[in-house]
Amino acid sequence: MPASIKKIGPQEIEAESFRMIEAELGPHEFDQPSFKVVQRVIHATGDFSFADNMRFSADAITLAIKALREGKNILTDVNMVATGISKPLLQQWDNQVICYIGDSEVANKAKVAKTTRAEMAIEIGMQENTGIVAIGNAPTALLKILAMFADGRPAACPLIIGVPVGFVNAAESKELLSESGLPHITSLGRKGGSPVAAAIVNALIRLAAEQEGNGKEA
Repeated sequence: MPASIKKIGPQEIEAESFRMIEAELGPHEFDQPSFKVVQRVIHATGDFSFADNMRFSADAITLAIKALREGKNILTDVNMVATGISKPLLQQWDNQVICYIGDSEVANKAKVAKTTRAEMAIEIGMQENTGIVAIGNAPTALLKILAMFADGRPAACPLIIGVPVGFVNAAESKELLSESGLPHITSLGRKGGSPVAAAIVNALIRLAAEQEGNGKEA
């Protein structure tokens, strides 16, 4: 075995990975909760540039923790994000992870409305006691939710995790989110994707669980 290969138990791999990320990143300006989110994104992607391009609204993490502990649901744009979200910790609050992108009724309604399935899935999903929206793939879904709030609906705003990846409207939609005044977590530029969206949600779930264990109010 090469000398550079570390001998480490399976239970220690994540902790060691996070230690290495913190050491390699060095000094930063994130508060501790935000850093835990960024750290998990870097862990999921191996990409330290997220430490430069991630943006948090002032109330983002507080709102997310409150929504999770109140049992509100997590709406995703694609199944890949939903699959990547860790479910066991959610059981204590009875949150559901919702994704309607593959629903036949959504497809039919999108066809009639001449819109994308992602847009229609978000519009319908926003009616499902949603506290967090996690968009990792479709800029159209992010633009849709921004348009909904520009029109004054729905009245209650969830945390919007907007990290679609790609070239057409990905960077532009995230820039709009960052300037919207809505509670959000985003990554500026083209980088993002389903693993990033899931990693952000998983970090928020763990932060909520830590507060629950410490008996803190969100």
